[in-house]
Amino acid sequence: MEDTKDLFSIDDVLGFSQHDVRGLVKDYMNPGLAQMMGLLNFDKRFVKAAGMQVWDDEGHAYLDFLGAYGALNLGHNPPVVLDALTKVQEMPNLLQASLNGMTAALAHNLAQVTPGQLQRTFFCNSGAEAVEGALKMARIATGRQRLLYCEGAFHGKTLGALSVTGRSKYQEPFAPLIPNCQAIPYGDVIALENALTQRDVAAFIVEPIQGEGGVILPPEGYLGKVRELCTRYGTLLILDEIQTGFGRTGKLFACEHENVEPDILCLAKSLGGGVMPIGATVTTAQIWDKAYGPMDKALLHTSTFGGNTRAVAAGIASLNAIVETDLPRQAAEKGQYLLDKIRKLGEKHDLITDIRGRGLLIGIEFSKPTGFVDRLTKGAMSKFSEEFLGAMVAGELLNHHRIITAYTLNNPNVIRLEPPLIVTKDELDQLVNALDEIFTRNSSHIRMALASTKTVVGGLFGKKH
Repeated sequence: MEDTKDLFSIDDVLGFSQHDVRGLVKDYMNPGLAQMMGLLNFDKRFVKAAGMQVWDDEGHAYLDFLGAYGALNLGHNPPVVLDALTKVQEMPNLLQASLNGMTAALAHNLAQVTPGQLQRTFFCNSGAEAVEGALKMARIATGRQRLLYCEGAFHGKTLGALSVTGRSKYQEPFAPLIPNCQAIPYGDVIALENALTQRDVAAFIVEPIQGEGGVILPPEGYLGKVRELCTRYGTLLILDEIQTGFGRTGKLFACEHENVEPDILCLAKSLGGGVMPIGATVTTAQIWDKAYGPMDKALLHTSTFGGNTRAVAAGIASLNAIVETDLPRQAAEKGQYLLDKIRKLGEKHDLITDIRGRGLLIGIEFSKPTGFVDRLTKGAMSKFSEEFLGAMVAGELLNHHRIITAYTLNNPNVIRLEPPLIVTKDELDQLVNALDEIFTRNSSHIRMALASTKTVVGGLFGKKH
């Protein structure tokens, strides 16, 4: 008789210690990630979450100012979304031999709130998949091959999305990527027009604000000029609002700050209410019909799990809650409050070199060491700061103030503040006071590095292996 396999149950997992989790991740998932998270004590075991807070296995509460990179606009485990899942729990979740009313309803709702003539939606499971769908749609609808994107952009790590993601660190190990993709400087309309003049570009994909690029805002009027140029040269404009969408920047969609209507809109993250994975590629009826209109093209782009009942039910509840509670307005007001407070910190602390953002998507950039210290270390301190200073500040916030943040992927010298839009002003004040304390206590790069070194050493010797 075959041996019984040693399989964990849900009940087993609920009883895991963090030591158990760390060992399993090292053995069966990603040893490098486990080591990196452990060095700065970023591998705490969180066991409960609600709203702005998460709790570790020792009962300590933490404020989440990372917000799952913009996926938690309603906070952790919003009751309105959980209630929606309860209502559909007996419905078929996956049934391809039928048309799903829940899926159709969310597509209808998106058409009501997205800019301009956007009407047709393809549902998938993530932001990267939404981008993949947009790139394919642009090529088939236009008959063109070239794709333009921006330096510093982040659109995902699947092969197509990676081909239009603007950081060589993520691209080079997987070369060659898909052909005919060209990067241009972000915010540069002259470079864009120069790249469009041959009239062979299928699409230009761009973020209204570069999130992973370090929370970079383009020059005022940039998106409007981009819209004009894409129209002039017959190129489709793809706006990636995966991170900026659903109220994050103070409008339901960030492109509304300039009244820009894209040809294709990529959505994900908070569409699932922080509970279900869901992405969406939204376009006009005209473009959809060019791409997939006839029956012989209707199945050229599909997804087994895309548009499943539970995911779209979460989407319906999430979108309705965001609109009904006017979270975009709240994000605008609270974001301005936080920006004003942090800018005052910037005037006080030399380690802060720039503060930028819109709504509740805010980045704090740190200065690079100069002078004697950098010469003494032969540039090593500059290199260290460029790669790790953001992580060090995030580590200080987590380990000394129980506030969760992270650095931006394409600019690790920037920490992002991206809390749920339900955050209160008292909680914003807690963050500001914590940052003030950290920069007062660690007034130089060396002190910050030494403080983080103590954390690393404590992590190495204070944990069981």
